[in-house]
Amino acid sequence: SENTVCPSPGAMSQALAKEIPQEEGEGGSRRSSWGLLVTAGVGGTLVALYAVATPFVTPALRKGCLPFVPATAAQIQNVLKMLENRSGSLVDIGSGDGRIVIAAAKKGFQAVGYELNPWLVWYSRYRAWRDGVHQNTKFYISDLWKVSFSHYRNVVVFGVPQMMPQLEKKLEEELECNSRIIACRFPFPCWIPDHTTGEGIDTVWAYDLKHSRGCETKSLEITPDTES
Repeated sequence: SENTVCPSPGAMSQALAKEIPQEEGEGGSRRSSWGLLVTAGVGGTLVALYAVATPFVTPALRKGCLPFVPATAAQIQNVLKMLENRSGSLVDIGSGDGRIVIAAAKKGFQAVGYELNPWLVWYSRYRAWRDGVHQNTKFYISDLWKVSFSHYRNVVVFGVPQMMPQLEKKLEEELECNSRIIACRFPFPCWIPDHTTGEGIDTVWAYDLKHSRGCETKSLEITPDTES
């Protein structure tokens, strides 16, 4: 008969010691590969999100461009409240993603937005098309200081304190007496608002230019009383 030789305990230990590190090494290599793939995937996703989001939340690579801060639902409703019983063309200065322009168009206004950030303008056009009001809206990539607003009767402004004095002067020089200017978040420094609604960051101020200019009393004449 054949004799079966059983390995000694010492020999088994040596064999196991040779095999185990190899298996652990292969498993560690697989884990390392998966880790690199996950890291690359997460990193690529973050880069893609940054590339898409950056144009929306930062100025359009220009010092004078306003930061993009989306209007809240309350601000939109307050603006629409200030537009009640108004008609004519409307312009949103610094229109962002177009939500004010689109909301006004849904109320029957021929609404226009001026925005320096091209990404936001393209996105606004898409939103207007999606909401079915693209025929009543227009969006322009333009610097507000290089545009004349003389043919608009309703003006909406989402500004910052630093620009309000200069913009107040510009609008007073360009607009007709029957124009209404609606300021959101920050009021104009010199004009006295005719109407105010909302509170906190949702506050909206409306200015009727005829009152700011005194257009109503411009043509009045004083006739002295005479005794008969």
